[in-house]
Order: sequence, then structure tokens, then C-alpha cells
Amino acid sequence: MKQRFHAFISGRVQGVSFRANTRNVATNLDIKGWVRNLRDGRVEVMAEGDKDKINDFIEFLKTGQDAAMIYKVDVRMEGYKGEFKDFTIKF
Repeated sequence: MKQRFHAFISGRVQGVSFRANTRNVATNLDIKGWVRNLRDGRVEVMAEGDKDKINDFIEFLKTGQDAAMIYKVDVRMEGYKGEFKDFTIKF
């Protein structure tokens, strides 16, 4: 079963390679979509993939990597659309 979600991650998530690490994890899990920094300091993610892999990806977003400090992750599940070919960093 395929799923899609839209998330906003708050904390120390800019300037610590969070987007690059997010892309790497997504690629390894075969998740498609994008990640981008927001002007208010948060990071936004839109992603699609297999349900189990999406759950693993969301768990990564909740913990980040060593340099990031995640304070809050707001996740909204949405209907799968299949609109992405890969996972990219938006600027």
C-alpha cells in the first residue's frame, strides 16, 4: 500500500545538513518527493512511498541526525498521487 505525507519539522534543522541527510535516507528507502528550508527556520517535506518505508522515514524525521535537534514534527497524511520521480532538495 502506498502513502503520501506532508510534514513540517521544527528545531535546529537548517545549516546542519538535515536536507541532504533527509534526501539520502529517502533515496535509500525508495521514497519520492522533496525537502526544503522555510524562512521561519523549519524544514518542509512532501513524500510518497510504501507504507512501511514511509513509517521508517517519518521516524528518521523525528530524530534527524547527530547535528540536528528536532523539537516538533507535524505530519499530515494525504492521498497517494504518484507524482514524484525521485527525492529532491528544493531551493
